[in-house]
Amino acid sequence: MELILRAFFIYLFILLIFRMAGKRTLSQLTTFDFILLLVVGEATQQALLNDGSITEALLLIGTLVTLDVIFAFFSERWPLFDKIANGVPLIILKNGNPLIERMEKENIEMGDILEAARKKQGLESIEQIKYAVLEKDGKISIIPKGKE
Repeated sequence: MELILRAFFIYLFILLIFRMAGKRTLSQLTTFDFILLLVVGEATQQALLNDGSITEALLLIGTLVTLDVIFAFFSERWPLFDKIANGVPLIILKNGNPLIERMEKENIEMGDILEAARKKQGLESIEQIKYAVLEKDGKISIIPKGKE
């Protein structure tokens, strides 16, 4: 019975705190959001399995979600903070020419760019791409040639 009550209270708390933190789609996850979800999952698991107290888990989860909200607030208010915390978009292909050093640094392969080009624009070759941009969220945006 204790396990059921623990699960119930932790579930309600997580539901409530994430609702209060605001709605953000999964496609908008930042690095901090991803880390937050991993740590929240670990804290939840520890509390559910009696390896830690519920109070400690709820305090940890509440603190991390509050930090996430503060980071989002600062990112909206100060562009420099956003650049430091979340990075900036990066051009990885220009006029059909891959920028190899940038691609290697970001661990992007030509196949990733071509896949994005096919899925998003219906393009078949890199020669059809004016720009490929690695966005802050890790997705690749494609700007075909002939479009400004």
